[in-house]
Amino acid sequence: MSEPLDDPVWSALGGPHARFALSLGRARRYPADVSLFAALAAPDPAALADLAAIVSVEDAVALAGPAGALATAHGWRALFAFEVIQMVCDAKVAPPAHAPRELGSADVEEMAALVRATEPGPFAPRTIEMGLYVGVREGGRLLAMAGERLRPPGYTELSGVCTAPEARGRGLAEALVRAVVSGIQARGETPFLHVRAGSPSEGTATALYGRLGFRERRRTPLTILQRTR
Repeated sequence: MSEPLDDPVWSALGGPHARFALSLGRARRYPADVSLFAALAAPDPAALADLAAIVSVEDAVALAGPAGALATAHGWRALFAFEVIQMVCDAKVAPPAHAPRELGSADVEEMAALVRATEPGPFAPRTIEMGLYVGVREGGRLLAMAGERLRPPGYTELSGVCTAPEARGRGLAEALVRAVVSGIQARGETPFLHVRAGSPSEGTATALYGRLGFRERRRTPLTILQRTR
């Protein structure tokens, strides 16, 4: 890939996240307990056959681009399909006034519960190993979190941004986004993210990210595929 963001999954698994890569020929994927994401060198039957060899029957992967439609004719079933908006931050983002707490392995159960309640996107038992995650706690309860996911060369993805319904409207999400994004920039990398087009939170999310200097770069289809044979 000449531009890492054109296929950030392929680029990440061939670069900074190579330690996670399960690869065969023209296919790469994360372990299922890390992330659903997979990628192909090209959207063709040969690459899909390579992917099938590293995905167990009945297991699912998330695949961006046109391969999702092609895959249904080659031993896969589409579970969900939607469009995602890729946004990139070109502006300098200031950190929040108070640094949030870093989350670790002891927090994963609560993080997963918050994700189930708010649905910001997939979160597996080892997703936290993909990058830094931070959160806000009150009364011993995790109310909000944000973190890092894909890491193609020169970039880091902001992900997992969510706030418990009863804690919304207090600026927690913005503070956490500022903490993660400013940290990415301090490493000399460019922050990017994905928003699900048409989701209930699309307008709120894109407005927040736009205020912080994110701009839309591209839109691409994303398909959750299950291997059937």
